Amino acid sequence: MSLTRRRFMALVASLAMPGAAFAVSREVWRGRAFGGDVSLDLTGPRDRVAADLVRLTARMREIEARFTLYEDDGPLVRLNRIGKGPLHGDLRRVMEVSRRVHVATNGMFDPTVQSLWVALAEGRGADLSGVGLDRVRMTDTEITLADGQGLTFNGIAQGYAADALRAMLSGWGYATALVDMGEQAALGGPFRLGLVDPAAGRIGQVTLTGQAAATSSPAAMTVGGRAHILHPKGGRAIWSTVTVIAASATLSDAASTAFCLMERDAIRQAKEALGLSDVLLVDKDGDLTRL
Repeated sequence: MSLTRRRFMALVASLAMPGAAFAVSREVWRGRAFGGDVSLDLTGPRDRVAADLVRLTARMREIEARFTLYEDDGPLVRLNRIGKGPLHGDLRRVMEVSRRVHVATNGMFDPTVQSLWVALAEGRGADLSGVGLDRVRMTDTEITLADGQGLTFNGIAQGYAADALRAMLSGWGYATALVDMGEQAALGGPFRLGLVDPAAGRIGQVTLTGQAAATSSPAAMTVGGRAHILHPKGGRAIWSTVTVIAASATLSDAASTAFCLMERDAIRQAKEALGLSDVLLVDKDGDLTRL
C-alpha cells in the first residue's frame, strides 16, 4: 500500500445545494496531500470560512506528517527504523481501528505489511517474516515493533484525516461539508459520488448524507510485480475495486483495503461485524455487486 496511490475508482462529488442564505458562503479548497489531490467543500458563515480553512489545512498537514513514509526523519520512518517510539494520540487511535479491522477481516488488514513492501521493492521476493499485527506491543506511552517489522498506515491514514477534519467542522457548528482526503467524510448533504472502475469506466453512483466513503483499487500501482494492496498471507487481490460506506472514513478506508483480498462471504461477515452501511465490489470483468 502507498500514500501515493490514487483510487482509479474515482469518487467525484457534487453537492445538492439548498437556496443560499444571507451571510452564508460555500468555499471549495483544493490542494495536494497524502500523495494526491484533496479538497474541502464547506458551507458556513461567510466571515469564518476562510479562517477555518487555514486551521483545517494545518491539521491535515499535521496528520500527513505523522504517517508519511516519505520523510527520512518523519516519526513513522523513525519508528520503523528503531523499532520503538512514542504512542501519540493519532497513532493510538489509528492502531485501535487497525486492530479492530484486523480481527474482523481475519488478518487481511495488517499495517505490518510494510516489511513485505520493502522486501518486494528491494527485489528480495515476498518475505512475510515481519508481518503480524499481533506482535506489535503498546503501552500507555510507547509502541514497540517485533524484530524485522515496519508499519504502514497508507490503507487507513487518509480516512483518519477525513474523520478528523469532519469532527473539527462539526464542533465548530458546520452542518454542510465534504472532506475529501482521497477518502470522503460528509457533514449533511446529499453529496453524489460517481463510481468509476479503471477498466469498466463509470458504473454508477452513491449518495452520502452524513456518512463516509472509501475506495481501494489494487491496480492503482504495483511493487515488485504485485498489486500495491499486499496480501499479508501471500495471496493476491480478488476484486478490481471496492467501495465501503460507513459512519467513519477511518473504518471505511481500512475495510475497503482488506476487502480487496477477501471472498464475498468473508466480506459479508466482516461487514456485519464492523457495522458498515454498504459495500460495493467490482470484479475483474467490471461487474458491480452490492452487499
